[in-house]
Amino acid sequence: MSRRMPLRVALAVFAAAALIAGAAAVPAYITSALASSSRPEKDRDRDVNRKPDLVIAFAGIKPGQQVGELMPGGGYFSRLFCQIVGPTGHLYTISMIPAVKRDPPPPDAAAAPPPANACTNVTADSQDASTLKLPSGLDVVWTSENYHDLHNAYFGKPDLKVLDRAVYDALKPGGIFIVEDHVAAAGSGARDTETLHRIEPALVKQEVTSVGFVFVAGSDLLHNPEDSHDAKVFELKGRSDKFLFKFRKPGN
Repeated sequence: MSRRMPLRVALAVFAAAALIAGAAAVPAYITSALASSSRPEKDRDRDVNRKPDLVIAFAGIKPGQQVGELMPGGGYFSRLFCQIVGPTGHLYTISMIPAVKRDPPPPDAAAAPPPANACTNVTADSQDASTLKLPSGLDVVWTSENYHDLHNAYFGKPDLKVLDRAVYDALKPGGIFIVEDHVAAAGSGARDTETLHRIEPALVKQEVTSVGFVFVAGSDLLHNPEDSHDAKVFELKGRSDKFLFKFRKPGN
């Protein structure tokens, strides 16, 4: 007579199986980029929360692709993408020019300078968010932890329909748009983008699909059930609840 497995045990087994399956699905070119000796230790310390192997595998970025990265910040993902796409691919990073001038923070004598990117297949640019123009024929456009910022006065509150359409137009048919960001409370829309630096996932999905993108999938890889969505994300030190969305431009 068979005995039923307790629910708690079954869930643990399922989670372990999912992790093993996810690890098996990570291509060698991603693990190789992660293992590169050129990666700064600061980047490696963030891997536990950002899960770059699984996240990049979900995005489908691979050798030979043309990738656009919006608002690359300190270059954490840039340093991985350029190695993954390799010499036959190219990475275009586009920073947004602030629309509001603020006094810079006081210099920190102990702070290390930003790590250099050893790749030579990167083109860096800075643009006004309201007139964004990306190179054409891209395979993937990626933005992580900053789509919410485009709703804020700091970047001039650009028309997101225009910006998302610029991404759509830059992608080749079948191209992918990846959006990863901090989860805001259900029903909050863009209310917390300026204060908590969060955005409601449903709003992002509505905005992006309104210009023609098809929603392909969402992932719980970065979900944190312990985040109550009412704290500033900076206070959580990388452990905020995040959504990860994949959109596709229709076509082959």
